[in-house]
Amino acid sequence: MKQSNTIAVIGAGNGGQAFAGYLGANGYNVRIYDRSSEKVDLLNIDKEIKLVGALQLTGKIEFASTDLKSVITGAQIIMVVTTATAHSSLATQMASSLSEGQIIVLNPGRTCGALEFHNALEKVGIDKKVYVAEAQTLVYACRIVETGTVNIIGVKDRVLISAYPASDTVHVLNVVKPIYPCFYAAKNVLQTSFENVGAMFHPTVVLFNEAAIERGESFFFYRDMTDGLASIIEEADRERLAVAAAYGVSPISAFDWVSYAYNGVEGNSLCERMQNNPAYYEIIAPKTIECRQITEDIPTGIIPLAELGKAAGVPTPLFDSLITICSILHNRDYMSEGRTLKRLGLDGLSVQEIINKIQ
Repeated sequence: MKQSNTIAVIGAGNGGQAFAGYLGANGYNVRIYDRSSEKVDLLNIDKEIKLVGALQLTGKIEFASTDLKSVITGAQIIMVVTTATAHSSLATQMASSLSEGQIIVLNPGRTCGALEFHNALEKVGIDKKVYVAEAQTLVYACRIVETGTVNIIGVKDRVLISAYPASDTVHVLNVVKPIYPCFYAAKNVLQTSFENVGAMFHPTVVLFNEAAIERGESFFFYRDMTDGLASIIEEADRERLAVAAAYGVSPISAFDWVSYAYNGVEGNSLCERMQNNPAYYEIIAPKTIECRQITEDIPTGIIPLAELGKAAGVPTPLFDSLITICSILHNRDYMSEGRTLKRLGLDGLSVQEIINKIQ
């Protein structure tokens, strides 16, 4: 498609409004989609989004809408900033309105998001060349103050990005890096998927503070980290690194990632680094155990990591336990709704066949 100054942002949550505000402030024509008519109506009053905190910017938007087609039509880039559990259904809804050459970036993809999104497009028989990529993590640590105002707590300096297939990454990066210099090319979507550090942090912190959350106690999600909880996170991280190694990927450890993503964070242990990260200072724990730190991170993070482990013959006992416990806690069968090998189109493939498939 011809070069366009229009960027569509899918999702008007914390991250979506942060992206829209930044892009609008930098001269891009921004449209926002959200399912909530209340959010859409509020955003359309002033048609601007203010970023406060680490960024002090005000960005204009063209419009916000609950009509997905009107938002994505004519956009060169479509930034998907929703929960990863929505990726498959969004792909199905978008398919008939996509144009040749459009770039879709999942922010973030979690684990195998681009693969799931691409498969969903193929399933409905899309006949256009579109580019599907996933970011390793969300660029911003942020929270909405009120609709139209977002507190930017921190901005990551380096975020890996990869397209599916990997041969499309150069094109995607050529278009998005001038807008977001923090994006760097990953080897492939397995690398971005195995770099899903959030899946190590989120479910564990919620689970091991479950009673406090149910009692309604307020605490800082990261800053109130303890050595014991950090040790559990590190054990989960060892499983992630072991699975990745089986696929020839060497992702950064959770310990190193905190300082890699946020310059200047120091500490002799993971616990200390979590406590010392200014970007984490103000983040409050969820008020309910029915939170995305489980409902998103288990099916789109822990499950595909465990499944890739099984394909490679790598045991993941802690991942398996997290899946079981969270399923019991929420009275849901997360395996039936998660990103299994079958759902990702990888069932029955060897490690080498999986690697070949995503190149």
